[in-house]
Amino acid sequence: MKKLLLGAMTLLLSASLVGCGTDDSKKNAATGDAGQVVTLKVGASPVPHEEILKHVAPQLEKEGVKLEIITFNDYVQPNLQLADKQLDANFFQHIPYLEKFSTERKLDLTHIAAVHIEPIGAYSKKYKKVSDLPNGASIAIPNDVTQVGRTLALLEKNGLIKLKAGVGISGTIKDIIENEKKFEIKELEAAMLPRVLPEVDLAVINTNYALEADLVPTKDALFIEDKESPYANIIAVRTADKDNPALQKLAKALNSEDVKKFINDNYKGAIVPAF
Repeated sequence: MKKLLLGAMTLLLSASLVGCGTDDSKKNAATGDAGQVVTLKVGASPVPHEEILKHVAPQLEKEGVKLEIITFNDYVQPNLQLADKQLDANFFQHIPYLEKFSTERKLDLTHIAAVHIEPIGAYSKKYKKVSDLPNGASIAIPNDVTQVGRTLALLEKNGLIKLKAGVGISGTIKDIIENEKKFEIKELEAAMLPRVLPEVDLAVINTNYALEADLVPTKDALFIEDKESPYANIIAVRTADKDNPALQKLAKALNSEDVKKFINDNYKGAIVPAF
């Protein structure tokens, strides 16, 4: 009987110890503690975001963080899936877009690193200079709210239109007070702009979509934002996870001198480091 009782106690103690080990493993996996490989699901636009993530992936894996990169070609799902915990982070947007999207959808999202700036540029298949644009020329621009204001400010800076005083990057088409050449401004989905470029006189295209369409912003754009643009592309996360060690490792890797060199070497000024 004593042997039986001792055996039962031993089994019970073993089970208890196994249970503690499982809890510790779960804790380590969630926080990225040493000795554990953590997988982060990161949503990203294909160019340049996915390319930059793939560049840092080998080094991060040596530090115990494995990246699973999920590519998106729209500006809505990455934030919705992040908020819904289908992603651990995303990398595709700038701060004004994240803030507006989060406010409108009541999402508790924030950012942990600014990585690069994608200067938005104006392209044409029909004209070589802005001054060549005829009266009534068609100009296609991105249709989401934060991009509209940004684009109109760029058009104003280059003398095509004039906006109400003080609207800055918050302007809308209704804020145009001067349009001497009666340009027809069309708001379209950002991803569609490279495809419609042959059909319009001018299109203002985000750099990631321009690169996907084999456009070279520094060479092909009639005009482009300078490096003082406030639209830094960021790593977005759920606010509750902003101090997660694995995510902080990702942020540190994306703000490294190695990434700065990668951006400068590979994108030749079409993309500018933001750190």
